[in-house]
Amino acid sequence: MVRIAAIEEGSIAEELELEIGTRIIRINGETVRDGIDLAFLLADEALEMETVDARGERIIYEIERAPGEAMGIVPAPDTIRECANECVFCFIDGNPEGARKSLGLRDDDFRLSFTYGSYVTLTNLGPRGFERLVEQRLSPLYVSVHATEPDVRIRLLKSDRAGLILDQLRFLGEGGLEMHTQVVLCPGWNDGEHLDRTIEDLYGLGDSILSLSVVPVGLTRYNMNRPVRPLTRDEVARAIEQTNRPRERALAERGHGWCYAADEMYLLAGEPLPDDAYYDDWPLTENGVGAVKQFIREFDQALAAAPNLSGHRLNIVTGRSMEALFAERLPSLAKATGAEVDLVPVTNEFFGNSVTVAGLLGGQEILKALPRDMTDRDAVLLPGEALNADGRFVDNLSLDEFREKTAPAAVTASRRIAGSLEAL
Repeated sequence: MVRIAAIEEGSIAEELELEIGTRIIRINGETVRDGIDLAFLLADEALEMETVDARGERIIYEIERAPGEAMGIVPAPDTIRECANECVFCFIDGNPEGARKSLGLRDDDFRLSFTYGSYVTLTNLGPRGFERLVEQRLSPLYVSVHATEPDVRIRLLKSDRAGLILDQLRFLGEGGLEMHTQVVLCPGWNDGEHLDRTIEDLYGLGDSILSLSVVPVGLTRYNMNRPVRPLTRDEVARAIEQTNRPRERALAERGHGWCYAADEMYLLAGEPLPDDAYYDDWPLTENGVGAVKQFIREFDQALAAAPNLSGHRLNIVTGRSMEALFAERLPSLAKATGAEVDLVPVTNEFFGNSVTVAGLLGGQEILKALPRDMTDRDAVLLPGEALNADGRFVDNLSLDEFREKTAPAAVTASRRIAGSLEAL
């Protein structure tokens, strides 16, 4: 069932005097299991909706509505389906004590895959679950494959169901669904000939597999070598070659590159990033494929509309992986704004120095890296990805607490440099 969290003003739900907290049990005789079911079943124009209000009273509503007319029901968030696997490379196992609570959530929920693009393993779905995906046309989905050989995937995920992945993807594809897939590359586990096999198997499933992203395993000081180690520079370079080979075939047969190495692979290998054409229509930036190139493009665009900040000092915070790219662009930013610009690259002490992305920087370690005495001419430009929707860093420091400690400096946070500059 689904519980009503809010009612939109002027809607059918308000006219029916539905109440917050009311549970929606069935629509047109079909059980409502979650928010996806609710959206799917509310698509009909003639509805019989069975509810139970906060007092336990069961009420059935007969509803006729015009095409496209919204019901105005805002459902409460669904309980998230968590992962039952014990992946040997699981980043959550590398969380330090005191990490933001949400970082410990082992999400493996197909609903979040469909609505937000999070990657799932599909190991927690039985036959009825797969039938539901096809029936409700939940596409595209984002699937963590990692390896297609059953024994290799079972070893990686520590789940007997992990070996079913090719049959599962084939079933979904034959049912009309499309999927983006990924491999988290672990040296000695699913690289080399195993990666070649995975690429070949997934490509062989046809157009239902929209893409394959290959991303390097991410480890912290808490799960380093337990049992997975980081990729070496040479191993990353070889993996990039392996992802490039099927691209020529995909470009010729499907009109797009299909197989992509994440930006971090190129940074680790010390190789230049590909040109913009590599990323096709940029469908995978949230998975780190093209995110750095997108940053460079947006940074350069921001220079043209940069505000006059003469007399200010901009302290730009970033992780170590982006240090060199930022440093190359600071003179241009200083010239465009008239400001003094200082880069503040932060070594990650919270997770360990193997974690170099800005999104996992703790607020306390950023504070340590900033100048000790901040003045009202200072501005601190934070990476927006370092904060969650509640304005908290990974170490639970809030943005408000951060601002108190850096007063009287101005503090802005944005995923785009233009957003940070506009907020000053």
